[in-house]
Amino acid sequence: MPPVDAPLNSPHELVRPWRRATIIASLVAAIELVLLLAAAAVMLAKPVSHAVQRHAAAAAFTPAPVVPKAVVKKAVAIRHAQKVAAAVQPKIMRTHLHIAVLNGNGRHGAAAAAASRLQHLGYKVASTGNAKRQDYASSVVMYRPGFAAEGRRLARDLGIKVVGPIDGVRRSALHGGQLAIILGA
Repeated sequence: MPPVDAPLNSPHELVRPWRRATIIASLVAAIELVLLLAAAAVMLAKPVSHAVQRHAAAAAFTPAPVVPKAVVKKAVAIRHAQKVAAAVQPKIMRTHLHIAVLNGNGRHGAAAAAASRLQHLGYKVASTGNAKRQDYASSVVMYRPGFAAEGRRLARDLGIKVVGPIDGVRRSALHGGQLAIILGA
């Protein structure tokens, strides 16, 4: 028998070993890249972690600012007063309140105009007049003891931001009123 010759490889079969070699070389290069990145991360992680630890230690051992006890007590008292004030609702209707209106801005007729506005809102005006001073920068609502909630309601009705207990106004100037308004500029 004559010897059988092996068939020649097709051009596609000749290319396959080259493709396989390229794919394998690419995979090896990708693995090397991942290993190099991991090594770089390990080398950089140590100095970064030490810097973070030093910063945390410095922040932990920095003394806190000292707040005087008087300031803390005052803040606690203010928060308590605000909670109590928010909880109290007005008990007296507007039509049963008497208000003294005092002009503290020096403009002629300001107290009468405010009294008219109060009457339209349903309040009773006990008296109008001039305040001791005529240089009030802003309007003030003041209340007698026991009428704080009503004073806040009146201030809200008129858009006045300053509300407090009666101070510096004689009781006789109120003419029986429970609340007083001093009109400012």
